[in-house]
Amino acid sequence: MSDTVTNELIYETLKRMQDTLSLHTQFHMETKERLGHVETQVGGLNAAYASLSTRLDRLDERVGRIEKRLDLLDA
Repeated sequence: MSDTVTNELIYETLKRMQDTLSLHTQFHMETKERLGHVETQVGGLNAAYASLSTRLDRLDERVGRIEKRLDLLDA
């Protein structure tokens, strides 16, 4: 094989590798972006859960006071 043919084969191989690497890089960036959105949504869900938990605790206290006033508590 001549040096020219060898150089062309190496060039084509490197070009395909570079194209593949570019696709992988693009996929990686898209995955990171989507993961960031998921993390944001999970954070929002955690905040909503904490808020609901606090509201339920307050409702539990209020129901407890109502039961006590009406003598509905089990002895």
